[in-house]
Amino acid sequence: MPLLDPFLVRALAAGIGLAIVAAPLGCIVVWRRMAYFGETIAQASLIGIALGLALQANLTVAVLLTAVAVALLLIALGRQTLIPMDSLLGLLHHAALAAGIVATASLKGPAVDLVGYLFGDVLSVTTGDLYWVYGGGALVLTVLTFLWQPLLRMSIHADLAAAEGVPTEAVRMAFTLLLALTIALAMKIVGAMLAIAFLIIPAIAARPLATTAERMALIAASIAASSVAAGLALSIQYDIPSGPAIVLIMATCAIASLALSQSHALRALMPTK
Repeated sequence: MPLLDPFLVRALAAGIGLAIVAAPLGCIVVWRRMAYFGETIAQASLIGIALGLALQANLTVAVLLTAVAVALLLIALGRQTLIPMDSLLGLLHHAALAAGIVATASLKGPAVDLVGYLFGDVLSVTTGDLYWVYGGGALVLTVLTFLWQPLLRMSIHADLAAAEGVPTEAVRMAFTLLLALTIALAMKIVGAMLAIAFLIIPAIAARPLATTAERMALIAASIAASSVAAGLALSIQYDIPSGPAIVLIMATCAIASLALSQSHALRALMPTK
């Protein structure tokens, strides 16, 4: 198959665009231990798919609005003190996934391809999808540039950052909305089940290799972009789903990075002759 076929070029462009956008966000998610938070937003995106299909609306817009609504709900619920946040996320995570599956299965007309929405199909990316990825991605990176230092300070010590004048509530809300937007953009490429993996796995792979926050984001973006290219090649070569192939390559990089870091740590502990 020619490597310059338009659908392959669009798939590669979409994957690399998402990798660049997701990398710095993923670093913040890892530092602030928000993986389950992002996973809940991603699973709720299936409800947006059902609403978009039912209303015959643009699916990207429907997913985006749903993701933002769920993100705002999570922020509001995070202010209560009765139930721990991790338990609350466990409840909403599974409830959102179940509601999305039931809603899509209840739609009248042709059967909905749930596998495609759960795991994405990067090879079906259109030119319009590229506009969303790069337009939305430019917005995310622009806003994140202004939030980067406050987010780093909050990741180190939230109370100290607040004492130093960082508007922690506003920064937290803005970051959550950026996360919702990025997950909505990722839906087409890797689907609801793998969207958060695209955010956190490259960051995990980059963490042992970086000495600064900025370098970690750059390394994560490089690992993600390389994994997109390798995953697409693997998908075409062996006729396997593209989204899972990309995520498996990322996971392999993360495991190798962690193993290398552990090996260096053990070697440093060994007595020298």
